[in-house]
Amino acid sequence: MRDVENRNVVELGGFLASSGGWEFAGKNQTEIYGWVQKELGKWEYLQQGKKERGVIRAYLEKMTGLSVSQMTRLIEQYRCRGRIERRAGDRNRFTSKYTRQDIALLAEVDLAHERRSGPATCRILKREWEVFGKKEYERLAGISGSHLYNLRSRREYREKAGIWEKTRATTVSIGERRRPETKGLPGYLRLDTVHQGDREGEKGVYHINAVDEVTQWEVVGCAAKISEHYLIPILEAILHQFPFQIRGFHSDNGSEYVNHRLARLLNKLLVEFTKSRANRSNDNALVESKNGAVIRKHMGYEYIGAEHSERIQKFYVAHFNVYLNYHRPCGFATVTTNERGKRKR
Repeated sequence: MRDVENRNVVELGGFLASSGGWEFAGKNQTEIYGWVQKELGKWEYLQQGKKERGVIRAYLEKMTGLSVSQMTRLIEQYRCRGRIERRAGDRNRFTSKYTRQDIALLAEVDLAHERRSGPATCRILKREWEVFGKKEYERLAGISGSHLYNLRSRREYREKAGIWEKTRATTVSIGERRRPETKGLPGYLRLDTVHQGDREGEKGVYHINAVDEVTQWEVVGCAAKISEHYLIPILEAILHQFPFQIRGFHSDNGSEYVNHRLARLLNKLLVEFTKSRANRSNDNALVESKNGAVIRKHMGYEYIGAEHSERIQKFYVAHFNVYLNYHRPCGFATVTTNERGKRKR
């Protein structure tokens, strides 16, 4: 880097004020130290006043990218010695007994034996040298169990023996992931939630749709929110509106259904709780089709505020569910199979 010689401290202050968003850095440590020593001598840093020294110091930090503490150490070295130079490391170090080849060999042993415990691995290494006479195990044969774990924490070991596994999904013990088996009996319900839109950050009402798989008996409820406080009473009311014993309860994996409070309710009623499987979009297709053909057809897609949930629930219980199951015309195909196995609807 080259700079103009005939400058003053005032110009340095103007430069610092106009280059606030810029960052500078030297190529290497030797170049940085040499340039800082040159600038301290050129600006006669030790003879300047406190204010001027602050400007020069800020300029040096800006141009080199060094921290405040590092610049303090360099200036102190210049003050004491008259020069700035790299200090050789003088830390006491223990001699390394185990080489990179030993660490790589330990990684191979751990991969072959599926990473046994420390004492067991030490026994394997010792046998390789004393029993089988393999010279490459001579140093590792005397390693202690505690120091073996030190070698396992080294970067060279992790590069050789690292075993990467995909993140495992968190398993939820509530419910069983499978399709319900009705065996032709009524009482196996399919449930789903239909949201009635948002407006300006406010959530609309939630429709709870329940359909029996065998008889197609359908009961609809409405809740202001899908938290347990609002949803559990609506689910209890829905279960009581079916004219037969409830044997099964099948839903998707939403938290409004997969929770301990609902699981306790179903367990109390001796109801089997199942939930949809991954990559099986047809597991809950029955109630999904009813969402569009029944709820969306009669309630639409527009936003309905949560404050209307109680009135909608009363309408469902008194009129809508009665209409769905007793007065709405509907038909279901009868499937017959001939002697050749061909199915006809």
